[in-house]
Amino acid sequence: MMKPSSRLTSHLPVAALLAMTMATTGCQKSPDNADTTPADSTQPTPPISQTTQTSQTADTSSPSRLDEQQAALTILALGDSLTEGLGVSPEDNYPAQLEAQLKKMGYSNITVVNSGLSGETSTGLVNRLDWVLQTKPDITILTIGANDAMRGIEVATIENNIRTAIKRLQAGGSEVILGGMQIYDNLGSDYVESFAAIYPRIAEDTGVTLIPFFLDGVGGDAALNQADAIHPTKEGYRMIVNENVLPVLTPKLEKIVESERN
Repeated sequence: MMKPSSRLTSHLPVAALLAMTMATTGCQKSPDNADTTPADSTQPTPPISQTTQTSQTADTSSPSRLDEQQAALTILALGDSLTEGLGVSPEDNYPAQLEAQLKKMGYSNITVVNSGLSGETSTGLVNRLDWVLQTKPDITILTIGANDAMRGIEVATIENNIRTAIKRLQAGGSEVILGGMQIYDNLGSDYVESFAAIYPRIAEDTGVTLIPFFLDGVGGDAALNQADAIHPTKEGYRMIVNENVLPVLTPKLEKIVESERN
């Protein structure tokens, strides 16, 4: 079973670790906060937010890795506050930085849709799938489960919800990339290990591509996280995009583009 990477804790002071295990995650806002989405919420889901246009533009001064891209491509970034980008400017969250970087790489006709929602659980995400599928994504990067784990929701429930989400996304024509998550040992080692193990198991069973740990290299590093020691900074998101997402995503995009040319 997966255990949290040593990089997850090696940079984090003891006080910060204690705070993280005792406090509710920023992905899961406190009960007094209005935009927390309980697992059994029946309220209408919020609209999908498109990534904000950034000041970064494609680098046209150097040869592109691609020939001219003909068809538009849509990537759906689906998850909780780690996707939404809580605490950073709209142009600094990971979906916005990913879109800007892809355009620099020559994907001039690509859109990354930010459908992250702070406080989201796996149940809440399943309940809004019909809404988000209106974007008709070619690829979905699914990162969910941290809020469930912090609430102590049964691992079997989390796993079933993620499997349901993948099945419906695939049925809608989207290729899924699953972002693995890990949590701290605040609920006991059995729960922590069982939670981490669901992601590689789901990936193996469903055939989706796995990012083993979405926050790898960033989680636990005070220099790459905000004061809450949970949510990445602009630089943290940049590392996530360049080191964790693009190495997995780029081969998928190249395959799609090549298929459309043939």
